[in-house]
Amino acid sequence: MCLAIPGKIIKIESDNQHALIDYGEGTQRKANISLVEVKKGDYVLVHAGFAIQVIDEKEALETLELFRSMLAAGDEG
Repeated sequence: MCLAIPGKIIKIESDNQHALIDYGEGTQRKANISLVEVKKGDYVLVHAGFAIQVIDEKEALETLELFRSMLAAGDEG
């Protein structure tokens, strides 16, 4: 099974192949964006360091909230 995480493009690097992605709550990482056409502010699904799909903001935020809920439930026991 594969898992892709939604994130927001914060900055596109000068090589136009990589971007800084914000996954929420202060978590930011670089990802390869060569597989999708994106601009700053777009939301993407990232799998194994590659942005694989552009998604809308509503879907991205709902998915991130679901992940947060699952993590919180796991922390409770």
